[in-house]
Amino acid sequence: MLAETGTPLAIETHQLRKTYRKVLGRRTVAVTGLDLRVPAGGVHGFLGPNGSGKTTTIRMLLGLIRADSGTMSVLGQPVPRRLPAVVNRVGAIVEQPKFYPHFSARENLIQLAGAIGAPRSKVDAVLEAVRLRERAGDKYRTFSLGMKQRLAIAATLLKDPDLLIFDEPTNGLDPAGIREIRETMRSLATQGKTVLVSSHILAEVEHVADTVSIIGRGTLLAEGRVRDLIASRGVAEVRVGLPEAALPQGLAVLQSAGFAVRSQESQLRVSGRVDAAAVDAAAVNRVLAQAGLYAHHLVSERAGLEQIFLELTAGETPGGQADPPSSSSSSSSTPISPTPSSESPTEGQVR
Repeated sequence: MLAETGTPLAIETHQLRKTYRKVLGRRTVAVTGLDLRVPAGGVHGFLGPNGSGKTTTIRMLLGLIRADSGTMSVLGQPVPRRLPAVVNRVGAIVEQPKFYPHFSARENLIQLAGAIGAPRSKVDAVLEAVRLRERAGDKYRTFSLGMKQRLAIAATLLKDPDLLIFDEPTNGLDPAGIREIRETMRSLATQGKTVLVSSHILAEVEHVADTVSIIGRGTLLAEGRVRDLIASRGVAEVRVGLPEAALPQGLAVLQSAGFAVRSQESQLRVSGRVDAAAVDAAAVNRVLAQAGLYAHHLVSERAGLEQIFLELTAGETPGGQADPPSSSSSSSSTPISPTPSSESPTEGQVR
């Protein structure tokens, strides 16, 4: 477990609980006894099915909604009681950010810097940090969705925060935009910052995250270093290369030995056997050799983060665990920067 590694924690919750009142007095449980630990430094993936309580947890950490019970700390300070002491060390994007469409990227950030008391000299530095320096003079309305997200990240960096919290930052992005956000998050981590990213794109999280927490129905299902979680699952599949003429015989031999095997792309893919939790490449090779079949390659493949996630959350449905939609009674009533009006730019929920 992360708490046992001795690594300082940027975020920690204990037995965190949140319910919402619904019609007819019924209550919906969104977060149930959540113990969350986010190590300081690096990228931490916060994963769970839709309605598992991710956004609700983030809103509680940021003081946008109040927990029913449990404790939380951010950067070593208990929240929400001591949130004012750390608010300037935290940057967050929890909704689609908005800026003046007819202002340039630089002009938008200059306006925002003035509103939050950040030095104007920071503007070019944060544009450089998200690789928008060359487009700083272009109007916001001309930006791609990925560039808009990077500008939102730049806005959070105006305060030079130690902790950044991004809720589904790659939603709606094309592959190029996703890669840009991934590279930006990794760059921030290399600068010593902590990045908590909530996402449903598991392959991307596997590439970018150092550690992860997986939740379901508002409670913790697994946590740890990504590489350790993957290694703990053992070999998920063995790819076997045989001469093409021998593939049918190899398939039959392995199936007769109790292996789950299929033919795909001129090779056999062995995913296990009925009497073992994981497939053993040596056993596969031995069975084939006993039948006079010799593989020209055997490649063991471990389960990826996506497969682990699907196994852990099998059967999880939003049910009564859905995060509520944004409303004036929750996140938008507690803006991070001065309350925006029709006359001023807004970060949405950019903190």
